[in-house]
Amino acid sequence: MQRSVLDRILAQANDLKVLVVGDFFLDFYVLIDPEKDEVSLETGKTAFQAVDHYSSPGAAGTVVNNLTALGVGTIGALGVIGSDGFGFELRRHLEEQGVNMEHLIQCPTRLTPTYMKPLRGTREASEEQNRIDFKNWTPLPRELEDQVIEALRAEAPKYHALIVADQVDQEGLGLVTERVRSALCQLGQDHPDLIILVDSRRNIGEYRHVAIKPNEFEAGRVLGLKTAAERPEESVRALSARTQRPVPHRGGPGPVGVCRGGSPADPRFPCDWPHRYRGRGGQHQRRNCAGLGCRGLGLGCGPAGQFGCFHHHYQTRDHRHRQPR
Repeated sequence: MQRSVLDRILAQANDLKVLVVGDFFLDFYVLIDPEKDEVSLETGKTAFQAVDHYSSPGAAGTVVNNLTALGVGTIGALGVIGSDGFGFELRRHLEEQGVNMEHLIQCPTRLTPTYMKPLRGTREASEEQNRIDFKNWTPLPRELEDQVIEALRAEAPKYHALIVADQVDQEGLGLVTERVRSALCQLGQDHPDLIILVDSRRNIGEYRHVAIKPNEFEAGRVLGLKTAAERPEESVRALSARTQRPVPHRGGPGPVGVCRGGSPADPRFPCDWPHRYRGRGGQHQRRNCAGLGCRGLGLGCGPAGQFGCFHHHYQTRDHRHRQPR
């Protein structure tokens, strides 16, 4: 990537406005010191002793973290969380990043989705234990759906781009219900110049008129395959033709490509992180959030993708050296 293009992106990132829509989670880590284990007098079982804890926004909140690191000037949040301690902690993190939370709805009958991750060991070396999930197991109430759709229609045209994090696997239990998904697709059709990027674990093939970010399994479902690893470009071409929007893809070790309208849009560009079959969604998310920001500045898919990989490389390097508080 040319230095002049990089300088232009970094200089103008502060002018971008991005609305993050979807499932806002809290990642909550608890550090357990095994040398301080005690035996409970009541149960006779081992009582683990927590010596530290820390948290960070997850899922849609991870997108916010990435956009903040990119230097995006205006970030809005549209979602539903609970009126609980986890929700308080999540809002604190978002407030520290200057996020507009006017449409981050708090509801006393909903839980703030939280991944609690016990870590057993020390700050320098610990092993993650079984995760404890706090999620909603009842459908999103229709009145909340109505609020979300109304806010989406009113707020989206004020932004350069929308990023949608459809995190919850179970249909109807997260923010992006069938009605909300239809509203997003209609928004893409009504505003073709508005950049809308969707990351969905379960329903990536149900989206139209928006850009999508599938992994190998999600793309493979388009052809009825278990995975698209053996026929990656065919799967992604089908998704691109269906959405009529760019689709980033990486079918195996090597460079990343972009498919648009059913055809390759730009030459492939290098990417140096390991090819993934599971996990590493945050890494692809970092790349695409950064690249989406470049598209908001009027760059083509190629330069946007190059910067996305560049941004990912340095974010990942920084993450590897980051220590808990």
